[in-house]
Amino acid sequence: MNLPERVGDQVRIGVALQVPAPFGPQLQRARAGFGDPLAQDIPPHVTLVGPTVVEPGRLAEVGDHLTAVGRAHAPFTLHLRGTGTFRPVSAVVFVQVVQGIAECERLERSVRRGPLAQELRFNYHPHVTVAHDVPQDALDRAFDELADFDARFLVDSIHVFEHGDDGVWRVVRDFPLTGTAPVAEPAR
Repeated sequence: MNLPERVGDQVRIGVALQVPAPFGPQLQRARAGFGDPLAQDIPPHVTLVGPTVVEPGRLAEVGDHLTAVGRAHAPFTLHLRGTGTFRPVSAVVFVQVVQGIAECERLERSVRRGPLAQELRFNYHPHVTVAHDVPQDALDRAFDELADFDARFLVDSIHVFEHGDDGVWRVVRDFPLTGTAPVAEPAR
């Protein structure tokens, strides 16, 4: 995982949709079973904004921004089913998002503005990582063993995760989705 360096009292955060119980713990156990050393450090999630360093004085601005995003977006159903991979570009196997893709894309574009504006290394592709940087046979096993995975749940908030000094990502704040209609595409 590419982590931006922190300086002084900066905070490393990420913004994501957490996969709830019972599905999240099930995927976390599977990830650990594939030998992924980060399995216990990263709760299963769909990333909206990856690891980002923020000055402590800007956290309130980030909170205000995410509150506004939450007010503009309605809750939606997220359906996870089957597996995919980013190989050979990246040694990653993931569970696919098969319903809620457009909603994730709109949320990601809204979140990645203002104080969280940043360039992407790759095109945004909503997914839940289940194996990363493990041997090829473990990636193959993850791809095969979770091919029948199927989960549906309501996404009614976005979550800010903070990366602790112990290397663990923890939810530190939720922002409810309280909009009443799908968000229109922003003008370009």
